[in-house]
Amino acid sequence: MSATPPFLALLALLHQAGLPAEQVQIPGPGGVTLNAAFVQPDGAATEPAVVMLHGCGGPFPSRDVGWASVLVHAGHPILLPDSFGSRGMGSQCRVKERAVTASGLRRGDAIAAATWLAARPGTQQGGIALMGWSNGAITTLWTARTRADLPPGLFSRFVAFYPGCASVLRSASWQPSAPLLILIGDRDDWTPAPPCRDLAARFPGQISLVTYPGAWHDFDAPGLTFQTLNGLASTGSGTGTAHRGGDPAAREDAMQRVPRFLAAGP
Repeated sequence: MSATPPFLALLALLHQAGLPAEQVQIPGPGGVTLNAAFVQPDGAATEPAVVMLHGCGGPFPSRDVGWASVLVHAGHPILLPDSFGSRGMGSQCRVKERAVTASGLRRGDAIAAATWLAARPGTQQGGIALMGWSNGAITTLWTARTRADLPPGLFSRFVAFYPGCASVLRSASWQPSAPLLILIGDRDDWTPAPPCRDLAARFPGQISLVTYPGAWHDFDAPGLTFQTLNGLASTGSGTGTAHRGGDPAAREDAMQRVPRFLAAGP
């Protein structure tokens, strides 16, 4: 599958930011070939490699490039696979019956991407870090689940930005296979914070939860003005209406907190 405009925009913006990204193709689940952007730090990697998972809208170039810059300059190689575009799909935010789900094919994408990274020469030993946003964060939670089909030691750390924790909370068998950091705004009405609080309380030694007062969904998107979205497939209220908006203070805190978490090791 050829690269889609959002993915190409991501590649272009990475280059404009001085982050020469390589477009790579990765064997994914079910025979799909995943388009992905791969960026390496100058010189040898000094920190764990990171897979970054987009949300339901696909690549979000302004947010993705901001995080790529922080992580690459901290010594992390990063890989950004395009789960939906690689399958010829656009935004899935308003699609209720999805063929590519967080606990299904997207989980397979995350494992495939991490396996590809782990096999590359120069990748730090000790496991790959997995980060996701919104639907990518829900995917991160489901990928973190301890299961027999998860390669032992593949992942060392998990970071989830504003995930929908309710479905994971309902699973009696779910538990994280490595330390997990969840970051969410307390005003998030797309993927509300309370289920994440309950999940963190269930695993106090394994899950760290950061809740930002006054912050909405997509709080770490630079320059994002407050918006009301309608027709969404899943929201906290069940009405299909939710809000999002950037929060510079929360974003700055997250951009300092996440690299510290990733550098802490297994």
